[in-house]
This record gives sequence, structure tokens and C-alpha cells, in this order.
Amino acid sequence: MAHTDRTKQTSRRRLRREVPSTVGLLADERDFTAMRRYRTFTFDDHTAYLRQIDALLKTLASQGIPTTVALFDPEEFAEYCEDTGLDPDAAASRGRFTARIPGSGAAVAYTGQPIDDLVPQLISTAVRKATWEYATTRLADLGECADCGQDIGRAAFDQASRILVRLIEEAGPGIHHLVCSIPVADEQLLAVLHTDRPDGEEPAQLGSSEGAEFVSVLAVGIALESPGGVVLRTTRPDAPDRLHGWRLRRGSLVPLTVAEVFSAYCTDADTGEPLSPESGVEYCAGFDLGPDDTGPHH
Repeated sequence: MAHTDRTKQTSRRRLRREVPSTVGLLADERDFTAMRRYRTFTFDDHTAYLRQIDALLKTLASQGIPTTVALFDPEEFAEYCEDTGLDPDAAASRGRFTARIPGSGAAVAYTGQPIDDLVPQLISTAVRKATWEYATTRLADLGECADCGQDIGRAAFDQASRILVRLIEEAGPGIHHLVCSIPVADEQLLAVLHTDRPDGEEPAQLGSSEGAEFVSVLAVGIALESPGGVVLRTTRPDAPDRLHGWRLRRGSLVPLTVAEVFSAYCTDADTGEPLSPESGVEYCAGFDLGPDDTGPHH
């Protein structure tokens, strides 16, 4: 009988390792303070709370349990409880809300990273997700061109995709870091893309989500003829990093001069004060991407 009980316990432990866990995280002090209005939320110090989360994650990892960390939004939680009729001042309600976050909200896999690295990683994921959702919604709302009937957002997305391919092809082998910045109304859309293109004729290795986010943000700038821009940093072994830049003008990327690239990288964006050039970096003009006559400018 005792042997049977031990066997069942062992089986349950093995099964537990195959059941994923989701941990909700209040990343900043403001959200933490908002949750303190609930009696059953017993934490009173954000720093201590983060230490407890860190310890919990380590414990789950030591037990072999795959864990996802999800950004817990108190406002969305309150709305969820109102819509579902759940009591917001109950641990079970917080648990049910947390379990659904990875399907629609910001979440990252826990791989043993320290809490000081995990928090900014989670916030960055949330910002990227919000940027991508804003960009795709904005493109979808543009509708069709009154002259040709073509979907403006779709045409801009296709054009942005072609531009990205040409950027990486012309950049050649190396590790490429691209940043696209597009001012839209009161928003500053920012997309970052890392890609590795090996030597030879092999295609660049693009992350599907990062690539889609970058293209969507660039497409918004193209469709709205925004005055944004793109910068590219290429790293190769035994060579200085190369920095290139382009200005978005009337839906096309126009190369910046060496002086303009130098000024963009060596000027404080907030104060306008000059910054010291980076050592081991070569400031270069943006290269010509050639004409793009396959998509109309609306």
C-alpha cells in the first residue's frame, strides 16, 4: 500500500513538470500601489515583493516546471472582474486573470534571468506589443485609395517589406541592428530589429515577430508620409561597427550624409548638446536603396 502511494506521488510530480505555470508580475511601483487597495493583496513593499517573485520563480525552475511571467495590469484586472462578475478582492480571481494574460497580453518565458533583467524585459515586450497593435490598427483604418482602389495599408506594408529586404541585402554579411522611428500625432513609434546575415549568399535570419513589428511601423510612416527615419548598425568580426542612416521623405528612404549620420548619433536628443563619438565606430552615409516603383504613393 505504501509502495502504491509513493508511486502515485512520483507520478503526480512528473506530471506537474509538464503543466506550465504563469506568474503575474506588477512591474512598477504605480501598479503595485493600485493593487494594495485589495485586502487580500498582502504585500506592502514593492522591492520585497519583487524579491518574493524572484524566489518563487527559482523554486518553480528547480522543480522543472516551465514558467511564463506575465505583466499584470491592475486596470485590466478590474475590468475583467467587472465583466465576469468575479470578486477582485480574491486571490482566485487574480489567479484566473493571470492565467489568461499570455493569450493576449505581454509575457516572457522564465529562463533563470535575474529579476532586475526580467522586469525591463517584460516592460519592453509590453511596449513592443502595444506599438505593433497601434501600427497594425492604424494601417487597417486607412482604407482604400480613392483613385486606384488599392488598400493603402496593405500597399504600404508591402513596400516596407521590400525596403527591409533591400536594407539587409545591401548591408551585406554581419550582425545588423536596425531602428525605425516614426512620429505619429502624439505618439513616437519605435521598432527595433536584430538580424544576423552569415557570410556568403545565405539569407538573413529574421525573427518573425520583430520583422513584422519593424515592417508595420515603417509602413505607417510610408502610408502617412511621416518624417521619420531608419538607422542601421552593422557589426563584423575584426572590423569597426558601421553606422548608416536614412530619412523617410514622402514614403521613401533617402540616404543621410556622413555628417548627418554623425550628428544624429552624436547629439543628445533631449538637450541638443553634442556627445562624444564612440570609439571603434565608423560613421557612414546611408547607401542608395534604389527606386521602388512597384507600389503607389498615396
